[in-house]
Amino acid sequence: MRFLITGGAGFIGAALANRLVREGHHVRVLDDLSAGDPLRLDSRVLFTRGDVKDVPKLWTLLQNIGCVYHLAARVSVPESILYPRDYNDVNVGGTVAVMEAVRDAGVKRVVLASSGAVYGEQPQQPVSEKSIPHPDSPYGVSKIASEHYVFTIGALCDIETVALRIFNAYGPGQFVPASHAPVIPQFLKQALGGGSLIVFGNGNQTRDFVYIDDVVDALFAAAMASGVDRRIINVGSGQEVSINQLVEKVARATGRKVSHLYSQANDGGVSRLVADISLARRELAYSPQVDLDEGLELMLALDPQFRVAVDQ
Repeated sequence: MRFLITGGAGFIGAALANRLVREGHHVRVLDDLSAGDPLRLDSRVLFTRGDVKDVPKLWTLLQNIGCVYHLAARVSVPESILYPRDYNDVNVGGTVAVMEAVRDAGVKRVVLASSGAVYGEQPQQPVSEKSIPHPDSPYGVSKIASEHYVFTIGALCDIETVALRIFNAYGPGQFVPASHAPVIPQFLKQALGGGSLIVFGNGNQTRDFVYIDDVVDALFAAAMASGVDRRIINVGSGQEVSINQLVEKVARATGRKVSHLYSQANDGGVSRLVADISLARRELAYSPQVDLDEGLELMLALDPQFRVAVDQ
């Protein structure tokens, strides 16, 4: 098949692009490099730098494409609270631009990377796709809006569409920005550097951490599966882990004596969040292969930013 991946030089996008070309598929990537790095990409991936809202550029890249993976987005929950207009512009506006271009180019399938952040605080866990979303951030709102645009334009224009609500993805190659860093690479970096791990809230809040290879498996299956048009499907590990438990797992994985401090500067987000992945198992034959302990070991072994510290 021939694929276009928007945001394909980012953490998830690059892992997906590299998997697809290894499987023998033709892959084009569009990325503005605001959070991506083309050096992540296999040399067989055709990379183009550009804005996801640039419809004429999308028209060019979409020629003879069979499926689009729309991953281009700003993805930080705390940052979205500070800059909601930017998140609406990029995440929602970018999605609309992609769907317009897909419609004009005659592409038959779009897979949207949505987020578990759309659920917000939920009375029952694990959360299923039938749970009513209660987003608590502009990022979560932008992902729900993107889902609606994808499904609505898809239905109007006879485009098959599917949205994967991806929970807390992690793995080798995950970027650690100076602010609003994802918790797992940030904890590993702090532990290996001898610093204290900063835990927001009381640390009892839980999350569903899903390894990058498992996420890519689900994305790959979503492009090939039948009977998933206009479906929302959770992609997680199905395992609930508290932040306090994560601290203990990071200490074991790094072999370091880890201290941690609690900060009330941030409440730590929703109290519990874990995915019900039964629909993914049925529709995508999805079966997570890497648990959190193994995933942390793989990050330390495979990611150069951590391997140097471990060797010291």
